[in-house]
Amino acid sequence: MRCQACNKLLTDFESTRKSTTCDDYLDLCNDCYSTIRTEVKAMERPDLMSIDDVIDLVDFDDNVC
Repeated sequence: MRCQACNKLLTDFESTRKSTTCDDYLDLCNDCYSTIRTEVKAMERPDLMSIDDVIDLVDFDDNVC
């Protein structure tokens, strides 16, 4: 499965992220999802997180003002 925005290969964690509004899979990598994170709430599977997912999410949180 690939990111619908940038075509990057998705991890298991990224590929199972679903919208809480419409119950559809978002199919976005962590980088692309971070740009819409405040507008689009999602259900995530933390049990599928790898170290790469954690690093991506920490990098995003560090950039928040």
